[in-house]
This record gives sequence, structure tokens and C-alpha cells, in this order.
Amino acid sequence: MVNITRVDLLQLATSFPYAYHLDAIANASTNQVNFISYNESFVTDILGPNVSQELVVTLPWVAFHEAGIYNIKTGHLYATSNWNGSADNPVNVTAIDIHNNNTITSIRYDNLAEANGGAAFYPVGTPANSSEGQQIVFCDEGDLTHPSQLTLVDPSTNVSRVLLNNYLGRNFSSINDIEQHPETGDLWFTDTEYGYWQYFRPTPSIRQQVYRFSPKTGVVQAVADAFNAPNGLEISPDFKHIYITDTGSHTFPGKDNATDPASIYRFDITDDGKSLHNRRLFAYSDNGFPDGIHTDTQGNVFAGCGDGIHVWNPEGTLLGKFAVANGGVNNFAFVPDGMYIFNAYNLFKVTIKAEGRTVKRDFGLQEGTAGGY
Repeated sequence: MVNITRVDLLQLATSFPYAYHLDAIANASTNQVNFISYNESFVTDILGPNVSQELVVTLPWVAFHEAGIYNIKTGHLYATSNWNGSADNPVNVTAIDIHNNNTITSIRYDNLAEANGGAAFYPVGTPANSSEGQQIVFCDEGDLTHPSQLTLVDPSTNVSRVLLNNYLGRNFSSINDIEQHPETGDLWFTDTEYGYWQYFRPTPSIRQQVYRFSPKTGVVQAVADAFNAPNGLEISPDFKHIYITDTGSHTFPGKDNATDPASIYRFDITDDGKSLHNRRLFAYSDNGFPDGIHTDTQGNVFAGCGDGIHVWNPEGTLLGKFAVANGGVNNFAFVPDGMYIFNAYNLFKVTIKAEGRTVKRDFGLQEGTAGGY
């Protein structure tokens, strides 16, 4: 069953009751995804003619929180659970066998204390259309005894190693999300204070910033600051821009401040691929805050927010929402025919027309490469 609601923008512009009505639709069901269209292109270009949705599984713990990375060798999609308040039961990695009835396995890896965001990792120098050597780089938030770091995992062998655990001798606060530049191989990542705000990291001793790290040379560079809480990060499909979410409206438990950022900023990447400039506000979430963020092949921007996934076109106009009740969406993962949506205890799948920026490479569907979906 698919429910698509088309929004009357002129009515919304002058009617709080109509806005409340849309909120009620977004929160109408905890076991399905509802679709809310703010622009007809959401129906035609994002959802497409064969749109579908399903609740894949509900688990008794918050398994579906962050990351969402596919590995060709294992055929699994890897998510990370949420911090549950106890170092005796740390964050785990949830492997979803998307080729075998979405069977779930809970895993912990060496050198990975409290996993959060992650990305597919390819050895530096691998052509941008090749999936050779694919592994996963996880953001490890660290805890009171382990530093926050970048950890490289080969899930086909369970071998892991640390790529980076300090900024020139200074501790990171709580590394959150990461992307690898397809051409340079550099890792761009955010460092924020969520480990401290959730009481499992020590008092921060470094500014909240965005970094670029070269796994080939070891160069690490701070490239952007002036965030309340830099969080999700994504590269545009033409590799010219980086989108960074600021979730500063959500910090210490019970201390949310709706006047702080719940925003996405867009930066231009310099021609040499090493730094950022021309920061501008790209979008502001009308519900919750934008966390995990991804682009499709057409440059549309998707972000997990308080009532589901919001979709904006490249100019920052809201096109529509994948509405998910009971907590919204922290992150999600594109697959060849749609996406998996992470709603804490619940895992949803939708079939849509839009294709994620990294899908062809991550699933080995590029011309001349092995593997397949």
C-alpha cells in the first residue's frame, strides 16, 4: 500500500491547521512509510511509477541508527546501533543480508569501540568507476578509555585497522560521519561532541570542525568550522560541492533548543580538491534536524529528519518527504532499486526511481567491474 499526499503550498502558506493536518499524516502510522509531495517532480522523478514501501523488520533494540554501507564481497548492508547508555553494552554493527530475506546479524569489530557513521572505502588510486578493493571506513566515536578515530574494516575477513586517531597530537571529540572523495581518495569527516553530550566521552579539548584526511600521505587538515554540531556529510554527484548538516538544536538529552541550527550548509570544493569555500545555507529542516545526508545522481539532496527523509532539489527547494512516524530517520542507504530507511527499532525499504550517487560503484554495477546486485 502506498499513500501519496500532494501539498497545496498556497494553502500551507496561510494555514496553521493545514500544517497540523500534514503533520498528522506524517505521523499516522508506525508501520509504514507515507509519501508527502511538495512538488510534482517528487512523484515523477523521485518516487517514479513503481513506488512501494514495506516494513522489513522490527527489533527490540535500536539497531538501525547510522551508517548504511554495502559490501560487495559479503552482500550485506551495514548499519550501526545507537548508544544505549552503557559501556558494558556498546554500539554494535548490524549486518543486513539484503540478498537473503534481510537476515540480521549483530557484529563487533576489533579497533571499533562505538561506531557511528561510515562509508565505502576504496584504496587510493582506484579509478572512480571501479569497486576493486572495497572495504568500509567507520567513524568510531570512542568512549572514556578509547580515542575517537577512523577505523578501516574488511567485513569479508573481519580484519580491521586504525587509519587516524588524532589531529596532530590532539584528541578528536566524537567523529560522526564521513565520505571518501571518489577521485582523490581523501576522507572528509565531521567531528562533534555527541559522545560528550551523551556522557560516554570526556570533556572536549578541540573545536567542532570538518576535516580532510589523506590516507596515502597522512595529511590531516581542518577545512571548516563555525558549526554548533557538524554532523552528516555528503559530496555532490559532480564532486564540486560538499553538504554538511548542523544538528546544533539537539545536544545534551533534554536540552534541545529549536532556535539553534537544524540546517544544511553547502560548500564549494576548491579546484585542487583540498579545501572548501563559499559556504551558504542550503536548507533548514521544518521538523527535527537533518542528520544523515545523501545525494542522488541528479543532485537532489536527501536528509534524515524528525519526521522522515526530506528531499530538496539542487537549488534547495523542498520536493517532498518520506514520512516515518515515531522518531523520524537518522540515516538511510540507497540500493539499486530504492533505499533502506533506518528508524531506530524499525527497518523500512522503499522502491523508488531515484538512484543514489554511489550505488553503481558500491554495488559493482559500473562498466568493466565484477559483482552485481
